[in-house]
Formats: sequence, structure tokens, C-alpha cells
Amino acid sequence: MVENVIWPAYLDASLSRAEGRRVSEDLAVEEPTVDEIAKAVQQIGYDATIERDKAYSREHWADRGRVVVRGADDSAKNDLVQAVAAYVVAMRE
Repeated sequence: MVENVIWPAYLDASLSRAEGRRVSEDLAVEEPTVDEIAKAVQQIGYDATIERDKAYSREHWADRGRVVVRGADDSAKNDLVQAVAAYVVAMRE
């Protein structure tokens, strides 16, 4: 079974691409949470598991957690991250 990991840094508007953001600025949000990400993943139709005690390697000092996505196609991780970001933006509006 394929597992993808989505870190909050992927969607964080305060970070640059070099710092780990993976979405465009119009899809990025301020301080995304693992709860928002997990809810968006479930809206898309995948299983999400929150691991709160994990730290992104580029933010090793901050335990913001991560979301493990099961069942998504590994070759389409970028598409998955883009879709999750769009849902998080929509949830905040």
C-alpha cells in the first residue's frame, strides 16, 4: 500500500519554496494545521492518519506533525498536495 506524507510546511504561506512550501502562494495559507490537512484529505476521499509528534526536516525545531495519506497514487503526490491545499483554502473562507 502506498503512503504519502503531507507536512504543514508544504502549505505554509510564510515559507518560501526553498524552505519547503510546495504550492503556489495563492493556495498557501498561514499556519496550516495537521487537523485541517487531514480533514481535506478525507474530503478528497483518502484515509488520513495524523502523527503529531513528528518534525519536518527543514523545521526540526518545530513539532507541527504530519499527515500520512494511504491509498493515493505515489506518482501523483504533487496533484494530491495541490488538491489538499485547495480544500484547506476553501475551508478557511
